[in-house]
Amino acid sequence: MAKLTTEELLEAFKEMTLLELSEFVKAFEEAFDVKAAAPVAVAAAPAAGGAAAGAPAEQAEEQDEFEVILEAAGDKKIQVIKEIRALTNVGLKEAKDLVDGAPKPVFDGKVNKEQAQKAKEALEKVGATVTIK
Repeated sequence: MAKLTTEELLEAFKEMTLLELSEFVKAFEEAFDVKAAAPVAVAAAPAAGGAAAGAPAEQAEEQDEFEVILEAAGDKKIQVIKEIRALTNVGLKEAKDLVDGAPKPVFDGKVNKEQAQKAKEALEKVGATVTIK
């Protein structure tokens, strides 16, 4: 069998589908008794032709629903409770329970990016710690 150069191997991988490449990796791992999980992920991206490899990144960029999580109320607990009530239209008891039970989601469901950012800014302004997921 003729020895292939690195460039020839790369060209062969570029012509493979993701399924073919995955099968190759499994066979390679079995033949040499190795686990190639991290390097394969890096090598698979160019072999995918860009479209399939870019799909997860595009989905992350196009996320349109966010969860606003109140991590901690900070020193101004009463102001945070007032802000929660203003943002969510819940009663005093529900707002207090949310603040006391932090970390908790501020909204019942997920919200759009603009509303999530607005809520985060408003809560941080009164001293709360907030994350958006």
